[in-house]
Amino acid sequence: MAGSNESSKSMTIGYIGLGNAGYPLASTLSKAGYPLIVRDADPGRAEQFHQENDNAQAAAEGDSNAFSEVDILVTMLPNGEVVRDVLLGTDGLATVLKDGAIIIDTSSSSPFHTRETAQLLSEINTSFTLIDSPITQAYQHALAKGDATLMVGCSNPEALEKAMPVLKTMGKHVFHMGDLGFGHATKTLNNYVSAASILGLCDALMAGQQFGLDPEKMIDVMNVGTGVNFSTKESFRTDGLTRRFESGYQLSLLLKDMKIAESVIASTGLQSDLSHLIVEKLTDADKVAGPGADHTQVVQGWEKASGVQLKQSKQPDS
Repeated sequence: MAGSNESSKSMTIGYIGLGNAGYPLASTLSKAGYPLIVRDADPGRAEQFHQENDNAQAAAEGDSNAFSEVDILVTMLPNGEVVRDVLLGTDGLATVLKDGAIIIDTSSSSPFHTRETAQLLSEINTSFTLIDSPITQAYQHALAKGDATLMVGCSNPEALEKAMPVLKTMGKHVFHMGDLGFGHATKTLNNYVSAASILGLCDALMAGQQFGLDPEKMIDVMNVGTGVNFSTKESFRTDGLTRRFESGYQLSLLLKDMKIAESVIASTGLQSDLSHLIVEKLTDADKVAGPGADHTQVVQGWEKASGVQLKQSKQPDS
């Protein structure tokens, strides 16, 4: 992994958010030798991380001063509103971060909201730099192996150069997409393409089964044909068709991302019926699946509409 011994010794990293994505990403930084100050909404997660990583300290909720000496603060949180609250809300970290601190937001957030947050940060301290660096991955468990892809938006070349060893530690592929907000715009449009494939996959599997085809064999064909995509290779094959529904990515978050995509597309003046359709279909499915549903439970929206349940498949061989 990237990250020189010198940078590992000289920079302290703050990390907020140790969920399904944050925990393995933070682990890559610890393994590279960076001293870490970590915090999560679940104090048990932060303490567990501390127990598993000798160079990590767990900060208590509300203990902003624990981050007063970090050089780079990384956030991996549900949305931009939570990121802004962590930085600028009650006990917000912006009031204690030292001059020149770099904040890397790896969450999936709105590029417009992120730019507003940067403006609010500059009103507190003009030396702060906010970088948006959301993630994507080509296969499940890529994050823990340091194989994530990072899409970076940064308007400060010097800060980006300083942050690059940290970014390259968390991800195998790091793309500087342009100014602040460009990373989040890339991420939401990447997810838009993925969501479009999910809608097509749900249509195909439901129609195929009712025609008499076996859904599992259909996916096997797609995975060696032109229909292959992340959902056929990974999440829907392992968690959707098997009805395990444990991909680790919530349907509500996919819907949130698609609303951001819709706003980004609309801001360009592009007329897109597809963006409206995706949001509409995911909204309906989210209501059917219920709070906290895994994103692969989106198929339940199709099942309710058709009155037919997809045939459950066995878990694929690892």
